[in-house]
Amino acid sequence: MSLNSTPSANRLHIGIFGKRNAGKSSLINALTGQKTALVSPVAGTTTDPVYKAMELRGVGPVVFIDTAGLDDEGELGALRVEKTRQAADKTDIALLVLDAAPDVERQWLTLFQEKKIPVLAVLGKADTLPDPQATAAALQERLGLRVLPVSAQEGAGIEALRAAIVESLPADYDAISITGDLANRGDTVLLVMPQDIQAPKGRLILPQVQTIRELLDKGCTAVCTTADRIDEALAALAKPPELIITDSQVFPLVEKKRPPESRFTSFSILMAAYKGDIEQFAAGAKTIGELTESSRVLIAEACTHAPMEEDIGRVKIPALLRKKIGQGLTIDFVRGADFPDDLSGYDLVIHCGACMFNRRHVLSRLSQAQRQGVPMCNYGIAIAYLTGILDKVTLPRQ
Repeated sequence: MSLNSTPSANRLHIGIFGKRNAGKSSLINALTGQKTALVSPVAGTTTDPVYKAMELRGVGPVVFIDTAGLDDEGELGALRVEKTRQAADKTDIALLVLDAAPDVERQWLTLFQEKKIPVLAVLGKADTLPDPQATAAALQERLGLRVLPVSAQEGAGIEALRAAIVESLPADYDAISITGDLANRGDTVLLVMPQDIQAPKGRLILPQVQTIRELLDKGCTAVCTTADRIDEALAALAKPPELIITDSQVFPLVEKKRPPESRFTSFSILMAAYKGDIEQFAAGAKTIGELTESSRVLIAEACTHAPMEEDIGRVKIPALLRKKIGQGLTIDFVRGADFPDDLSGYDLVIHCGACMFNRRHVLSRLSQAQRQGVPMCNYGIAIAYLTGILDKVTLPRQ
């Protein structure tokens, strides 16, 4: 897979935070060795966060997030700062660019620590300071974390910063797999692929492509079929597959036809474990049984596609919920970056598989829901519960 074809959701997200004109964009350019971000002496040049997919030596494919100034002012400035705060929810590693007298940066350092985001403090524009090492040492003592003096203009300190980024990689970086412990070398895996309006002719949607690629990398034999050909696919195999992965929308059909010795799960469940906390999602799904017609459910989609006739989130899951609970159930929808700060009015959040979000973003939303006492699950697990087979599927473990 080429660098440019690596999905953004699979890249390490490195956020650059600091005051206006602190040198954030120049720092990105120095780290990547390219003029990736717009640089200007005018404070406030960067408005909304800018996402740039790049290759960072020693790390691999990353997304740099160039954010607006933390000290932006006025009504529009407040909106920009809020966008920067939202970018923090997607950040795997934060580079906090300091000047010699940090003030507002302290608040953001606290925010990153609360969100358990690794932080690297960078003393920017070190070439303009009389003694950058002494200034960095003083800041380090005041803030309680290592401060790296860097000059994007001269390139000083850039290699040390790259090395520090590698050292700060999250403990589970590259350790979490899509199939977890469900597939091992030598296994035969049968994949029951979707055939609906969300998988246009000639294409597969991202979770299917990612799963197939991982199975091949693991040394598995991946056999693909469609729901209407599952009998023929099973008959063509010399023995039952160790694992069957299905499109969640045909859960009941595949469950009836699967050999008893074959483990059984779905693409959406795999993505739930890959992108979030599978145990929390499973617990959230089981609260569906406690809903009543006076309850309120939020369905959140990562994608911003227009609703379709067979749409799983807009049509199929609401139909299943109302069939079980009653037509009076209130269901709201949000898409893309839209996600309410206040979830207290909801009894359950059902999130999509989040193939377009990175893991940090999903876990941030899950943490937000947990803090407010609102259970959360995802599409595949909700469908498994609503069709009565959640206890029959196998949940992946890392």
